[in-house]
Amino acid sequence: MMKKKRLSASKASLVLFLCQMISALDVPLDSKLLEELSQPPTITQQSPKDYIVDPRENIVIQCEAKGKPPPSFSWTRNGTHFDIDKDAQVTMKPNSGTLVINIMNGGKAEAYEGIYQCTARNERGAAISNNIVIRPSRSPLWTKEKLEPHQVREGDSLVLHCRPPVGLPPPIIFWMDNAFQRLPQSERVSQGLNGDLYFSNVQPEDTREDYICYARFNHTQTIQQKQPISVKVFSMDSLNDTIAANLSDTDIYGAKPVTEKQPILLTPTGSTSTKVELRGSVLLLECIAAGLPTPGIHWIKEGGELPANRTFFENFKKTLKIIDVSEADSGNYKCIARNILGSAYHVISVTVKAAPYWITAPRNLVLSPGEDGTLICRANGNPKPNISWLANGVPIAIAPEDPSRKVDGDTIIFSHVQERSSAVYQCNASNEYGYLLANAFVNVLAEPPRILTPVNKLYQVIADSPALLDCAYFGSPKPEIEWFKGVKGSILRGNEYVFHDNGTLEIPVAQKDSTGTYTCVARNELGKIQNEVQLEVKDPTMIIKQPEYKVIQRYGQVSFECIIKHDSTLLATVTWLKDNDELPDDERFLVGKDNLTIMNVTDKDDGTYTCIVNTTLDSVSASAVLTVVAAPPTPAIIYARPNPPFDLELTGQLERSVELSWIPGDENNSPITSFVIEYEDGLHEPGVWHYQTEVPGTQTTVQLKLSPYVNYSFRVIAVNEIGRSQPSEPSEQYLTKSANPDENPSNVQGIGSEPDNLVITWEPLKGFQSNGPGLQYKVSWRQKDVDDEWTSVIVANVSKYIVSGTPTFVPYEIKVQALNDLGYAPEPSEVIGHSGEDLPMVAPGNVQVHVINSTLAKVHWDPVPLKTVRGHLQGYKVYYWKVQSLSRRSRRHVEKKILTFRGNKTFGMLPGLEPYSSYKLNVRVVNGKGEGPASPDKVFKTPEGVPSSPSFLKITNPTLDSLTLEWGSPTHPNGVLTSYVLKFQPINNTHELGPLVEIRIPANESSLILKNLNYSTRYKFYFNAQTSVGSGSQITEEAVTIMDEAGILRPAVGAGKGYSETLFATSPVMHTVRPTFYKVQPLYPRIRNVTTAAAETYANISWEYEGPDHANFYVEYGVAGSKEDWKKEIVNGSRSFFVLKGLTPGTAYKVRVGAEGLSGFRSSEDVFETGPAMASRQVDIATQGWFIGLMCAVALLILILLIVCFIRRNKGGKYPVKEKEDAHADPEIQPMKEDDGTFGEYSDAEDHKPLKKGSRTPSDRTVKKEDSDDSLVDYGEGVNGQFNEDGSFIGQYSGKKEKEPAEGNESSEAPSPVNAMNSFV
Repeated sequence: MMKKKRLSASKASLVLFLCQMISALDVPLDSKLLEELSQPPTITQQSPKDYIVDPRENIVIQCEAKGKPPPSFSWTRNGTHFDIDKDAQVTMKPNSGTLVINIMNGGKAEAYEGIYQCTARNERGAAISNNIVIRPSRSPLWTKEKLEPHQVREGDSLVLHCRPPVGLPPPIIFWMDNAFQRLPQSERVSQGLNGDLYFSNVQPEDTREDYICYARFNHTQTIQQKQPISVKVFSMDSLNDTIAANLSDTDIYGAKPVTEKQPILLTPTGSTSTKVELRGSVLLLECIAAGLPTPGIHWIKEGGELPANRTFFENFKKTLKIIDVSEADSGNYKCIARNILGSAYHVISVTVKAAPYWITAPRNLVLSPGEDGTLICRANGNPKPNISWLANGVPIAIAPEDPSRKVDGDTIIFSHVQERSSAVYQCNASNEYGYLLANAFVNVLAEPPRILTPVNKLYQVIADSPALLDCAYFGSPKPEIEWFKGVKGSILRGNEYVFHDNGTLEIPVAQKDSTGTYTCVARNELGKIQNEVQLEVKDPTMIIKQPEYKVIQRYGQVSFECIIKHDSTLLATVTWLKDNDELPDDERFLVGKDNLTIMNVTDKDDGTYTCIVNTTLDSVSASAVLTVVAAPPTPAIIYARPNPPFDLELTGQLERSVELSWIPGDENNSPITSFVIEYEDGLHEPGVWHYQTEVPGTQTTVQLKLSPYVNYSFRVIAVNEIGRSQPSEPSEQYLTKSANPDENPSNVQGIGSEPDNLVITWEPLKGFQSNGPGLQYKVSWRQKDVDDEWTSVIVANVSKYIVSGTPTFVPYEIKVQALNDLGYAPEPSEVIGHSGEDLPMVAPGNVQVHVINSTLAKVHWDPVPLKTVRGHLQGYKVYYWKVQSLSRRSRRHVEKKILTFRGNKTFGMLPGLEPYSSYKLNVRVVNGKGEGPASPDKVFKTPEGVPSSPSFLKITNPTLDSLTLEWGSPTHPNGVLTSYVLKFQPINNTHELGPLVEIRIPANESSLILKNLNYSTRYKFYFNAQTSVGSGSQITEEAVTIMDEAGILRPAVGAGKGYSETLFATSPVMHTVRPTFYKVQPLYPRIRNVTTAAAETYANISWEYEGPDHANFYVEYGVAGSKEDWKKEIVNGSRSFFVLKGLTPGTAYKVRVGAEGLSGFRSSEDVFETGPAMASRQVDIATQGWFIGLMCAVALLILILLIVCFIRRNKGGKYPVKEKEDAHADPEIQPMKEDDGTFGEYSDAEDHKPLKKGSRTPSDRTVKKEDSDDSLVDYGEGVNGQFNEDGSFIGQYSGKKEKEPAEGNESSEAPSPVNAMNSFV
């Protein structure tokens, strides 16, 4: 007990100590600051703890870290130092710790299995990565096993075991048939979590011989398949027939009908089981039951509810799935299988354990010398994890001692740290289910203050809202922050300011007088720094006239007002919404400056209309509801606009105000909502009424503000939900007394219209702004920067005055002041104007042209003196034009081009010039009056460029071995043509390019005959012209030599290489490249080689397609010779095969294949015939004597034929090409050499050559084992595919009528097993 008390006291003192410690520094995320500060290493990227790699690819183990100075890296493997310099297969990326292990150059992944750990180190500490366990993925072959057929009675249960090979990671299991179709699953038949296929009860339709289990290893993209499993279900009817055929009439026979069975659990077995799951993972519980009828599965949790939102049922409720499990999910889960005969149950006891997880992960600590701090590492788990500390990757117990450091369990306490205390600490929390490793550094810094907020940063806020002025700072020790207003103001204190710990100054309620400059000062014992920011306080945006609730009859017109007031320096935008959405796109909605009008109102216009006003700083809105009503069906109650008010009376007349009262008129069954007061100025604008104000409908008197020298009359308009009344009769007139003007004219300007005058203009005051009779204006001006007196003149109520006799383009100070008979307005502000401009006097001098290339030149000039511009300098104009083309020596109409360069620029670029041409240019200065004189014309020439493409290339007169080429010279030679370059190469039937031949042709030629070409061969031609600068763009064409009509190949040089050397009419310089063929796209899409393999009621259709990728195919078929429409079936995906089902036995069909989206693009038709219908009960002909005799005779005949062929071949050897051609009418059928893909000679040994990788697949579609051990090839009729010992499928097409000849040299490649499977899975 005493020991426990002492421990509690120790903990209490520790808590008290931590509360008294100085908080650690926060380093702002400023990139420039972070680059300058020293920092221990931090691991930024690393490979996962359990890293499964592909054994066929290089192994990349990531380890990236940052720090200042940049860290160096080292590795350990299985706990010892890993010296990468001694292993030639291992390299480390520059400026990184990432390892690259070269597996593709002879290394073996298995040799590098192990546990790896990375260390990043600099002068301030060392950080370490997690333990990275490297394991190569494995996809082993299926073990060889002998599978016995399953014979089951109808209604019994059945389990087909998959037992896939153990791979890393585990494979994905699925069941398919021989046609690569997924086996249908249901409540009766389903796949378990272990991959087995469960039948709750079997039915006759379950009989089949192709239950195949597939295992897909995603990491290596391979698929393994188990040998097909055969299942035969004996139905009671067939069993009774069998018994009846073997017993006499007197025997008692007859099998019992299918009996129903109560549920029993197939998995799990027994009544209880246990399961352990980890926190945060997915819990999967499974129950699969047998029984007839098929049992249903129900799940419950004993003593609780299944967690909501995290519980899911899969596999027809046979699997219970709970995601993101926690300790609270532990308990007993019961699955109940039930049918009409009873039920069975199983209880699974679930225990949720937990690998360590963070409660408080240690965080980086930045301290000043002499400060205190703590690192806290708290984790939880089940069982509770053990906490251990390391310093710079070394257990802290054996690490170098630090007097400022004290370890207390999951906490390290630092006291009075010094710069040498900087280090990286690692916290390791581990239990039997895993571990957590975290790096956290302690960085002790001594830094003078720095202010990170930009200098003179401008802040804008709305009046009466908070203003936050930033002063982001950093220093160590932590600086003290003070704020001043103005450069030399006093320090800010008091309740009107809030000072935040991050240096920010908050003014909770900013006023207009808060505008100004604020200075932030940061200081610590190492220095002091200050920064200034600017604050502007803007007037708030207000809606002074809000939209109001309206009731309007159908087909009427309604208007909503939205009159705003905002700060003049802010731009305000007004947006209208209907029911919080955009206004309908309807011309009946008219949006004005301060209102929204809806014409011809309909019922759908009913709703809420909102006016939103936005500026860059604030936003306000106001809404009103529009109610659309129908015209009243009866005149019993008439809703109408109110009658006008009457008996208007003025009282309490003062110089600047008066009180107006009135009596409302009849409201006509709709209450008056407001009154609008308007006024007329009978003195200045008689007959024009202006809006004065608006008051609520309950008010009948109002105090009105008035202006001097206005003869007022007032009238009142009543408003209700229906609309506005007619105006009332005007009130008596009231003339206010005169006064001095309150304001001066606006928009004062001074602009000369002629070189010797100054035109002063302004916007005059409106009538009621004059404040008295005799409104005039005092116009004053004087020349700026000259010690002159003001010249003034008083003019009548006009808006312009012209000062004559002024010098050309000189600045003037101008002011305009209003006055009337009672006196002057306040002193006006001054504006700057200029007297009139004149044309510039001189041209730019020293014009120089620098030709950059054949189409671009740079022009320079000296600026003209500003005094000679005689106006506002607007820029310079460069006039330039082409004189002639140096190649054609032909002149044409001169088209001058103009480029304008704004401002006082002294150079410019002239783009778009024509190569090999002569140009002229001149330069002129421009002011507001016009252009000055032109500089002397400057001549320059552009150099030669590359020519354009030849104007045409025609290929004519094709013969067996020649083609004629004709061409036109380039439209734009851009220089002197030196030659033409012709390149050409053959294209074989698989669209591969043959060797490239290059010819140079003199520039004066316009045609060429190519001879000694291969017959019936397509050639691709590339043709371009050349100047001394280089080659121009090329033009391409394709042409085909004609076919030898006699069917005889003419011997040629180079036969067997796929091309022949070519002789030409001229003497060209020839250059050939290595005869490698390159794949090119076919010239047109096509579908060919449509083949069929027909059975009794279905047929396999396959084809070959050449054309654009991602074509969508369809198959059309019909009865041969019938006039019925074609039936159409869509092919799933881009597969090149399809199964037609439901055909009639013994019937001839026609079939063709097409591609969607390509009009009229179909294959040729093919005809096939389905097999004859077979009787339901057949005799096994394999046991008949006549059949055995026939087979023996056929075997003997085949043996004799083989002996004859062997004798003839031994006498033969190679034989002439002509004989081969005579045997094959199609001249395009030529064999391919297997090593280089070129055309080769026929040989009697050709048929016996092994198929190498990359060679053509045999025409019977057999897939080679060496291509892939897990291939899934195209299927044929029947289900008896062949398998290798390792279980890989090598089935072939069956049911073909004959072997079709191959077209040209096109290869028939076996489909990729992965791609084939992805089309199904």
